[in-house]
Amino acid sequence: MDRRSTSKLNSRLTRLLLLLFIFCFRQETVQCQETDPPSPSKQPHFKNQLQRIILSIVLGVVTGLICALLTAFLVRCFLRYISRTPILKGPVIFSPKIDPKTLQLALTNENQLLGSSPNGKYYRTVLENGLIIAVKQLGPFSECSSPESQSKSVKRRIQQELEVLAGLRHRHLMSLRAYVREHDRFSLVYDFVPNGSLEDAMNRVRENQLQLGWEVRLRVAVGVIKGLQYLHSYVPQIMHYNLKPTNVMLDSEFEPRLGDYGLAKLTPYLDGATSGYSAPECFQNGRYSDKSDIFSFGMILGVLLTGRDPTDPFFGEAASGGSLGRWLRHLQQAGEAREALDKSIIGEEGEEDEMLMAVRIAVVCLSDLPAERPSSDELVHMLTQLHSF
Repeated sequence: MDRRSTSKLNSRLTRLLLLLFIFCFRQETVQCQETDPPSPSKQPHFKNQLQRIILSIVLGVVTGLICALLTAFLVRCFLRYISRTPILKGPVIFSPKIDPKTLQLALTNENQLLGSSPNGKYYRTVLENGLIIAVKQLGPFSECSSPESQSKSVKRRIQQELEVLAGLRHRHLMSLRAYVREHDRFSLVYDFVPNGSLEDAMNRVRENQLQLGWEVRLRVAVGVIKGLQYLHSYVPQIMHYNLKPTNVMLDSEFEPRLGDYGLAKLTPYLDGATSGYSAPECFQNGRYSDKSDIFSFGMILGVLLTGRDPTDPFFGEAASGGSLGRWLRHLQQAGEAREALDKSIIGEEGEEDEMLMAVRIAVVCLSDLPAERPSSDELVHMLTQLHSF
């Protein structure tokens, strides 16, 4: 065969092989396409497996969240437990002049009774180093028939409040120098002031045993309102709750210092306590605010101006209006405010003008509506304008 014939033969063989390959490939494709679909019995099994997987994932997520929340709660409870204030035993001292052992010993001795009030008694005590202190013993603070856990809660709350009061420092406040927790009460230690309370001083004035001129009385009023201003501006705000002359102590220079401030929060049974110096809202709805303190200050200012005690039978008569505040308001509106002034302090014309202006200030403080009473900041400005301090 020649070359040309051989070439044609090879070409035909190549085409034949190519056709054979294409035919085989198409057969395989057809067989794949004609393969039977998965049987119906296998489909539910596949769906069950998918549902189990999804359910496992959901349960895992929920379990993880519950464990995380439970862990966070337990950690929070543990942190609150270790950070809560422990109930301290024995004297807690805030002054380097007081030794715990000598204080504890002094409290066991018989001490001079200075006075008493619904929430405790005041004693005069001398320490071994010669320091004279005033000790106030609070009445029993644990509620009747309260469980032990509640009693501990009350003790802890009182201790926390005392820590706050011990941090207050102002020239017109009785600073808390120490306190002692006893079995069922607390003893509070303060500086001793020689002139007693404003109530004692005014009683001596009425009995002509002491002379207090207008300048001294105005200084007392300014000191009281500056002490209130400090309490009201403190964060968080502290209210006195029981402001009256027996809780205004006078040092050797007759500078006033407020005592018993904030103690109503320590003794729950005093929350509803009221006196002749309490604001009307305390009797009506028991609501107390900083403006209630302002009303009590107005009563003290009225006592300093008139020399009269609010419990004087005179104020029980119809002509007086039934109270010191109404009597002052009536005289002020009638233009007869001078009739209210204590005759023992009426002197120079300039002082009389100051006193008449102070009567107006007292009347505003004694308003029946708290919103109409000035703030302690405003009163400090008003009173210091009367005289230079």
